[in-house]
Amino acid sequence: MPKYEPGAIEPKWQEIWRTERIYEPDLDRAPRPFYNLMMFPYPSAEGLHVGNMYAFTGADIFGRMKRMQGYDVFEPIGLDGFGIHSENYAMKVGVHPMDQAAKAAPRFYGQLAAIGNGFAWDERVETYDPEYYRWTQWIFVQMFRKGLAYRKTQSVNWCPKDQTVLADEQVEGGKCERCGTEVVRKELEQWFFKITDYAERLLKGLDGIDWTEKVKIAQRNWIGRSEGALIDFPLAAGAAGAASGAASSQGLGNKSLRVFTTRPDTLFGATFMVVSPELAERWLRAGWQASEEVKKYVKESLTKRELERIDEGKEKTGVPAGLAAVNPATGKEIPVWVADYVLGNVGTGAIMAVPAHDERDFAFAKKFGLPVVQVVAEETGVLTGSGRFDGMDSEKAKREITKLIGGERKVQYRLRDWLISRQRYWGAPIPMIRCDACAAAGKGERADMPGWYAVGESDLPVILPRIENFRPTGTGVSPLGTEKSFYEVKCPACGGHARRETDVSDTFLDSAWYYLRYLDPKNDTAALNGARVAKWLPPENDGPMRLYTGGAEHSVLHLLYVRFVAMALHDWGLVAFEEPFKKFRAHGLLIKDGTKMSKSKGNVINPDEYITNFGADTLRMYLMFLAPFEQGGDFRDAGVLGVERFLKRVWAYAETLVPAEDAGKVKSAAREPAPAPAPAPAPAVAPALHRAIKKVTEDIENLHYNTAVSALMILLRAIEEGKGSREEFTVFLKLLAPFAPHLAEEIWRGRFGNAASIHREAWPAYDPAHLAGSAITLVFQVNGKTRDAVETESSIGEEEAKALALGNRKVQNALEGKTVKKVIYVDKKLVNIVA
Repeated sequence: MPKYEPGAIEPKWQEIWRTERIYEPDLDRAPRPFYNLMMFPYPSAEGLHVGNMYAFTGADIFGRMKRMQGYDVFEPIGLDGFGIHSENYAMKVGVHPMDQAAKAAPRFYGQLAAIGNGFAWDERVETYDPEYYRWTQWIFVQMFRKGLAYRKTQSVNWCPKDQTVLADEQVEGGKCERCGTEVVRKELEQWFFKITDYAERLLKGLDGIDWTEKVKIAQRNWIGRSEGALIDFPLAAGAAGAASGAASSQGLGNKSLRVFTTRPDTLFGATFMVVSPELAERWLRAGWQASEEVKKYVKESLTKRELERIDEGKEKTGVPAGLAAVNPATGKEIPVWVADYVLGNVGTGAIMAVPAHDERDFAFAKKFGLPVVQVVAEETGVLTGSGRFDGMDSEKAKREITKLIGGERKVQYRLRDWLISRQRYWGAPIPMIRCDACAAAGKGERADMPGWYAVGESDLPVILPRIENFRPTGTGVSPLGTEKSFYEVKCPACGGHARRETDVSDTFLDSAWYYLRYLDPKNDTAALNGARVAKWLPPENDGPMRLYTGGAEHSVLHLLYVRFVAMALHDWGLVAFEEPFKKFRAHGLLIKDGTKMSKSKGNVINPDEYITNFGADTLRMYLMFLAPFEQGGDFRDAGVLGVERFLKRVWAYAETLVPAEDAGKVKSAAREPAPAPAPAPAPAVAPALHRAIKKVTEDIENLHYNTAVSALMILLRAIEEGKGSREEFTVFLKLLAPFAPHLAEEIWRGRFGNAASIHREAWPAYDPAHLAGSAITLVFQVNGKTRDAVETESSIGEEEAKALALGNRKVQNALEGKTVKKVIYVDKKLVNIVA
């Protein structure tokens, strides 16, 4: 019998599929469009790692079943090649980013081809291609012209290692999400997008989309809607003059300090006020004559990380501001302090401190001997010590007290505007021009931004020039700012000397619209093809029209920005939908032998060697088998061998049906237009076959790939023991095809002699009449304690039973952080995992 040789089979079918264009739907005429999108990779390393393969394989399996169910599946791919990740890698290996991009593309595309996904190769995009970023720049221009892009000086997050600013969403635990360096604050003039204008829509939109719940929760928390009131605290006599410049710099004139609070019901308990170091610094720049103690404290505080400042376990620090304000509810003067536990980018940058009802305020008051006045009874939630409001319910008091003191009820959001500019080289140049002469004359494209003009659409793209000194300067000036030939231009309005913007845009702008460009990547007249967008991304969601899969780590980055840009495009009349992805599923993460993968630990898995040694189909099936797709799991080499044995058994059984000498001689009829009912098999196989069809179909639909693979293993055992016919094996082969596309195609066409691809065949349909049959209950234990019990086929063997147990979600939860030592199997009764 000829050996199963994936190294020969897989490249052959990949080439045939590409030649036959079986994964290239007619984007204009497809009758049943299904957009199967996965997050495209960024080429910032030597190649793809096994985690990428895990994500792409999971998405592809879903698309392959949909194709066999009669949908016209569009599964595009490309490279998210701009940005700090790619630029840092280029610097690491000592290569210019442009040269590294040219080198990386064939390497990454070669790996993507090797996994056997049904990619539509003709529609690939690369974000660093001028014909792509021409339209990224066009979107920026529209943002500016619609009033959604602006430039201002602000205290921003600065990564000392990457030497660029970071959006709030790119700071995790006070550190750069890319390199882990502690982030500091810097005052810089930057470009922003007004994502805050869409805060409420972004929040409400989450209720109508079918997304992984943890991603929706992350976005709700990041947007951070809170209802409260803006309350003005008049400055006490004598303090007003001292702080005239101070309070006016808060935008309130010179007689009061304004705070935002969600607890106006506690106003009678406000015994002091706290101003953030950031706000105090603005006051100082505006002329506030503060004490040297205040100046020193402000300077020291601004060097601290935000995470350090707001740590609840940290001892509170602060200094008296030398000011007093009047509590508008009690009429009493209360002191104003400067303290670093209040942040300048939250609320108004100042708070009313109510130590009896806030832990941080209480810790501060306790340290500095400030009064603590309880005004809400803990058990009943009614007011006390609050004058006429005593005995009133807390919620009602919020409204009534706000009304009494003339406060303004307000909804506020934690979300901040998207900081879009970067002081790096490898990115799309921001298409803006600044003219000082026009600025002095009060002229500009927008009245609120004198001197600024967008580059004309006919002059796009603004080409990123090749410069040899591309490394970041660390001064706040981009590398392009050293190239006169780039930044010296004529003003588009007056014709005088002007300066081109030298910052580049955040790479997340590149990926905020790529899914639209896939539908017509060679369009040189518009960013998107409206007819194709309407066809493939309709606003209604009556059927399974599209799926997006990717990593949950992008919850408040890409996945938030892409929704914002879609809403803006909708408002401009360019797309009919507000939400780009009605259905999104986040895949889990892989670990290796119980440990997180990292280069320092030397346990990062290169998929190439596994494909070379075992084949892509074995790797695909193992990746899907090792754990629930949305949960992730532990990659162990022993598991790969088990899947390889399974596929060899598939190969061997095909040989018993059609020997090698008869391969390709038997032809079958063309594909039926409707789903093909399974044939009526022998009684020994019938129940197992139809239960497997039902199980695999439902599991793929729900991304439960690990249990689908288990069902395939059990079905093969039933076919082997029942000596299943070619017709029965054919049904099995179709169920296997999404997981092991090359092997299935080789048997279907190479061995069985079918003319058309198995991936164009109809997906099997089960007959409910055949579902009844012999089943057993298998108990799963961890260290002798029962964790689950599942119903399965009586034909299940030891290997399949152990695999089924190890892939069980409850078992995996019980094994978290443990190493499996032994797996005990009691025939058709129990699997006990010792860890």
